[in-house]
Amino acid sequence: MRKPARQRCHTVLAGLVTLATAAVLSVSVTTPASAADTWTEVGSDRADPLTESQGLTSVEVPAGSPNHYTGIGTIPVGVSVRGWNHVGDPDASYNGYYVEPYQADSGSAKMFRVQAPGGAWSEYVHALSPGEALNNSFDTISPDGQWMVSGEWGTMTRLLVFPTPGVNPSTSPSANLPQASTINLDHAVRDVQGCDFVTATQLLCSSDDPAGTLFGITKPLLQIDLSAAPSGSGDVTGHVTALRQLPLRSSCSGTFEAEGIDYDRRTGTLRVIVVSPGFCVLTDSKTYRFTKS
Repeated sequence: MRKPARQRCHTVLAGLVTLATAAVLSVSVTTPASAADTWTEVGSDRADPLTESQGLTSVEVPAGSPNHYTGIGTIPVGVSVRGWNHVGDPDASYNGYYVEPYQADSGSAKMFRVQAPGGAWSEYVHALSPGEALNNSFDTISPDGQWMVSGEWGTMTRLLVFPTPGVNPSTSPSANLPQASTINLDHAVRDVQGCDFVTATQLLCSSDDPAGTLFGITKPLLQIDLSAAPSGSGDVTGHVTALRQLPLRSSCSGTFEAEGIDYDRRTGTLRVIVVSPGFCVLTDSKTYRFTKS
């Protein structure tokens, strides 16, 4: 996801494709998971830097659908030329609607691109509320399909709740997509790149926090337990727990970037993308798989 005024993953990924002469540096060391960790790494797959570097989601409907990924190479030309040049971590509802979050370099709106189960695409634009950040890092859809949670970059104490575009009957491509309510967090989070519902009242989130001052670890996997299922009838609170540090392994040293997250309820598998530093963004970026122990 993009941090304001920096386009790190976008610019770096596009530029690194041409850096064939970049030097491979020493192997980085992974910090052990915290004692609170209940998610065990069980494997990984290479994440393509152009098409699998921003986000991912499992798709239940129709049966047998492949997992969906997003990256700079998945943005349609017709979308990017209109200014929507960054895509975040997507999600799919249990009835087959697929939603991608988009942002532009400037302006006063963000966009959600929706594919219906039949394959048709539509766009829903949200005009920023006062004080709302421009970036659009992720979306995740509640198990009942009616509500969508999204987040902002930086250090935040909230997540935003919207009616799910294309699913909630109150939404229309021809009307502004309004914010419905807020999830107020009991602990600040930083640079959340993706969240996914595990249950109606629990989220797992990937944080790209580079400082580690909030929870004592950088790049944490976060769990957010909600006081109630989000809806349009009022705000809810969220209790934040850092479960573990995400894997940071590469043949290059430098700054990793934690990206999107997906929980597949059919298998109980959690997947998180971690983009490698430097030249190794091309060679050993990974989608890590976890199961609950």
